[in-house]
Amino acid sequence: MTHEYERVIAPADALRLHLNENTAGCSPKVLEAIQSLTRHDIATYPDYDAVTAACAARLGVGADRLVLTNGLDDGILATAMAALKHSPREAPFESIIVVPAFDMYAACTDAAGGRIVEVPLGDGFAFPFAALLAASNERTRAVFLTNPNNPTGGLVREQDILTIARSAPQALIFVDEAYADFAGQTLLGPGFDALPSNVIVGRTFAKAYGLAGIRAGAVVGAAETIAPLRRTVPPYTLNVGAAVALPAALEDVGYFDWYVAQVTESRQLLYRTLDRFGVTYWPSHGNFVLVRFGGRLRAVIDGLAERGVAIRDRSRDPGCAGCARITTGVVEHTVRCTQALEEVLCGAA
Repeated sequence: MTHEYERVIAPADALRLHLNENTAGCSPKVLEAIQSLTRHDIATYPDYDAVTAACAARLGVGADRLVLTNGLDDGILATAMAALKHSPREAPFESIIVVPAFDMYAACTDAAGGRIVEVPLGDGFAFPFAALLAASNERTRAVFLTNPNNPTGGLVREQDILTIARSAPQALIFVDEAYADFAGQTLLGPGFDALPSNVIVGRTFAKAYGLAGIRAGAVVGAAETIAPLRRTVPPYTLNVGAAVALPAALEDVGYFDWYVAQVTESRQLLYRTLDRFGVTYWPSHGNFVLVRFGGRLRAVIDGLAERGVAIRDRSRDPGCAGCARITTGVVEHTVRCTQALEEVLCGAA
């Protein structure tokens, strides 16, 4: 069986609440930075000193602990390649993936020649700590954790991550913090140096910073752990647009704080709408909410699409039968979504 990312297309004029993008767009300072590029800048390979320093400062780590990537997808691939290389054909090295999960963990493990071991979330999407420990063995070379989880929005306790890392010292423990900006919880910062050296953290600037189209990510870890990933990532993986856009986005803290506040308010607005209709959902720490519409799922997705709102069908994910994921971004957009949702749930034409 091969694995690949599921590409989901929405109409160009739809309200895009299906890919967890920033629905406000990037900071205006990003556009100013890109517009400052000259013909010479475009014609030459970019220098990464400034962008690396800005990113390291914002994340609270040393520059030697960070490698920039062309979106976090490249960081996931680099992790899989570094962890699973030289995997024997007769008994392949393994990646443990807590499911449901981002498609790229399995796709990159497959590309690196590793074997995928899926550990499903428990009842109520509880983190499967005991089951994950039981699944780990001498062939385990990577463990992919998403914190907060996508699509459930649930959190993993730091103590559980540390125990997993110590129980599998031969493996890279990749903690994907793509949505950590909305959760207010991260492994990065002053305490990061004290973590086991096999823990690495992935960050993307596509979500809270609105740089999905620019493609900018980072992987952070101990210097000796990051070194093999640094050798795997191509030397000019960030284009010059990303190299100037990322520092500008990181500098505009006011815009970042405003958008995170919009997401928090939008989640509560969506919760209230779902509560009125008795629809099941899971409280989220990300910029999205997983909702169980059950047998009405197809009608809801189609009804919202007819009203120009795209949401993500997650019904094929483990434990997610009848579920869709709805991005919560700018409040104005969430209001539009909830109004359309009320029409659909009420059976309005």
